[in-house]
Amino acid sequence: MRAPRGVFWTLSRRDALVGYVLVAPQLIGSVLFVLVPLGLVGWYSLNEWNVLAGTFEFTGTDNYSKLLSDQTLREALGNTAVFSVGLVALNLSLALFLACLLNQRLAGTAFFRAVFFSPVLVTLVAWTLVWQFLLQPQGGINGLLDVAAIDGPNWLRSGPTAMLSVVVVQVIKNVGLNVVLFLAALQGVPPQLYEAARIDGAGAWTRFRRITVPLISPTILLTSIITFAGSLQVFAQIAVLTQGGPGNSTTVLVYYLYQQAFQFHHFGYGATISVLLFLIVAVLTLVQWRLRRRWVFHES
Repeated sequence: MRAPRGVFWTLSRRDALVGYVLVAPQLIGSVLFVLVPLGLVGWYSLNEWNVLAGTFEFTGTDNYSKLLSDQTLREALGNTAVFSVGLVALNLSLALFLACLLNQRLAGTAFFRAVFFSPVLVTLVAWTLVWQFLLQPQGGINGLLDVAAIDGPNWLRSGPTAMLSVVVVQVIKNVGLNVVLFLAALQGVPPQLYEAARIDGAGAWTRFRRITVPLISPTILLTSIITFAGSLQVFAQIAVLTQGGPGNSTTVLVYYLYQQAFQFHHFGYGATISVLLFLIVAVLTLVQWRLRRRWVFHES
């Protein structure tokens, strides 16, 4: 039934107004806290802002030219790649392994679910401070190794072990979240498929590879994107455990950004590194999303 001529607030317009009002907070928040800051970071990257001297000078693309010749930035990018690949591989493989064990419905499963997820609830700085104490030369880790007559290394002051320590601390902190996601996905796999595979003579590994992995591949994609994006933004663990050392062996991109902007007061160059980080995260996320058609089940 059409509204009488001359009536402005028709039912469709009132429905549209309600919709606009409901989405307005999210839209305004996105503009104020996402789009505007992104625009400002892009503008700052074209300037050199010295807060201590009170100067703000337009430099054009000088900061972007500096990126190409910055050797420390190259080291930070390499360290970021090592950290991200190590974190994603170890986190996802461990999370999937633990989820498969918990999915067996053995005695004590509920207790171990709580144990694996509890580190997620601990504040990041508190968690890192505890591990900083444990990883000291005379800390708890080396104390346990001494019991087994093993001379433990200085975990946080040797390049390879420092990076390994940071990766392991981060994995243990967040693996519980991926365990919960994988467990939910595993419990959604129809048990009839496993039973049919057993009747056909398929072994445990074949069932896992041919049934489990394809059916939980959407969750694998989700966890890989979340974990990878988070790995590119690691900061607190580096700042508390190693401060980027020894040397620059654990200086990742976000920590190098922090050093340039807030320690050396090169805010313009820090903003330029922020733009680089944003582009890296955006491109890698897009690549992961585009590749889903090749290995995610049900994607055409």
